[in-house]
Amino acid sequence: MTENWDLEIKPEGSLFDLKLRDVWQYRDLLLLLVRRDFVSFYKQTVLGPMWFFIQPLFTTLIYTFVFGNLASIPTDGLPQPLFYLAGITAWNYFADCLTKTSSVFTDNAALFGKVYFPRLIVPLSIVVSNLLRFGVQMILFFILMGAYQLKGASFQPNAALLLFPVLLLLMAMLGLGLGMIISAMTTKYRDLSFLITFGIQLMMFVTTVVYPLSVVEQKYPRYRWLVEYNPMTTIIEAFRYGFLGKGTFSGASLGVTTLITFVILLAGVVIFNKVERNFVDTI
Repeated sequence: MTENWDLEIKPEGSLFDLKLRDVWQYRDLLLLLVRRDFVSFYKQTVLGPMWFFIQPLFTTLIYTFVFGNLASIPTDGLPQPLFYLAGITAWNYFADCLTKTSSVFTDNAALFGKVYFPRLIVPLSIVVSNLLRFGVQMILFFILMGAYQLKGASFQPNAALLLFPVLLLLMAMLGLGLGMIISAMTTKYRDLSFLITFGIQLMMFVTTVVYPLSVVEQKYPRYRWLVEYNPMTTIIEAFRYGFLGKGTFSGASLGVTTLITFVILLAGVVIFNKVERNFVDTI
């Protein structure tokens, strides 16, 4: 008689196997992990989910004062708070996905060593839970857009707005891919956990969060490549261009960013699948 099993755990498998079928079978666990991340992060806080609004709002005010007023960095003719909030909203989602995914193995070593489930579910749950925070911050962005629209501010959304789901997917894939690579390396080199905490902050300054790409082209053309070849620069510029009508955007640059993102994600999956087989021995 032939035996049919719901789940088969094999000693070896392809490095490119995403185990998507197993992930789908454990979708209830994915939802539970998303709920755990959301509840545990704001548990025993007074304001709770209100921090979703407070954090980007205060960051925008500080950036407006420091970079907009003190440093007098141009914002492509856009209202300064609106310009900064657009960059902050996109950057926060990517940065959160990267930093939290980068510690998946070390943070969940006890859980991974006790029971089997598709390990990919944990980084995926981080991406999904951060999506909730991103959605709340987008509401704040829309409110600010409406307020400046009533004041008669000069900005105009355009057809590039239709690319928003693509940009969101690219941010998630980029953060997931880089996070899985760093997480796999952190199992042997714990120093990376310290590097990522301030490295992500330094990376922000070579991304067009607090300045437009046009300023780099005009004032520092020699260093344009350092900012332009950053995948998040293309995503943030396209984000601003679609919602606000200002920004340096082209289909070619978005295509290159998409290719780079897929390569990083593929490398992340391969390294993650390789390390998950024996990481318990090195943690």
